[in-house]
Amino acid sequence: MRSICVINHKGGVGKTTTAVNLAAGLSRNNKNVLLIDLDPQSNISVSLKVDAPYNLYDSLLGNIPLKRCIFNLGKNLDVLTSKETLVKAEYHLAGRNDSKMVLRDLLKTIEGYDYIIVDCPPSLGILNQNVLAFCKEAFIPSSTDFLGFDALKKMKIIVEKINSNYHHDIKITKVIPTFFDRRTKICKNILNQMEDNFTGMVSEPIRVNSKIKEAPMYGKSIFAYAKSSNGAKDYGQLVESVMQMGSIRITEETIAG
Repeated sequence: MRSICVINHKGGVGKTTTAVNLAAGLSRNNKNVLLIDLDPQSNISVSLKVDAPYNLYDSLLGNIPLKRCIFNLGKNLDVLTSKETLVKAEYHLAGRNDSKMVLRDLLKTIEGYDYIIVDCPPSLGILNQNVLAFCKEAFIPSSTDFLGFDALKKMKIIVEKINSNYHHDIKITKVIPTFFDRRTKICKNILNQMEDNFTGMVSEPIRVNSKIKEAPMYGKSIFAYAKSSNGAKDYGQLVESVMQMGSIRITEETIAG
């Protein structure tokens, strides 16, 4: 099971869009996927029009077993939603001695999936730290502009600190350039800098595409909303590359074994 957090402490870089479409794309390729919303703004629920009876907050406080909070959205795709009450959970956890482990240990009980995809809020709070301590991989969407690239470089340092503080070994395995416009010089320059600084990690860019912006209005992934759009093509490429990474890792582990 691959555990992936889609994270960046900078907002507006396409985290939720990436998490939703990555999860949807993987599920369409017969992978069992659990998509987790860690953002109190509930953007996944809004984007996919999910109305789950229970959410992550209910389980974090011990009111409802985690399995009952997981909502089936479709074939091969389950969702664990959140809402604004998750802010209260962070304050509640802050006063506990095990605050850095509660969510991590809860997520460790999940089984039966090929992929767990966690959409993280733009913060470095306790919940995000827990998720970084749980997941094995970090995917970092980054807008192809100066401020986006600056935040990306800072995320690398943050991940290193989390590994040191939690005695963990999460790795940045994908940098996903977003809002890419090949007509603009800044986008092309920033993409080149990403590739120079994160060799082998940078995916094909996600181009600016109106269909990507429209899809959440209809509660659909880009594949369900506009399967022939550039947005669907770009996220389709990302899904293929993520599955290929898994195949390479399995092959390497088999040879090593």
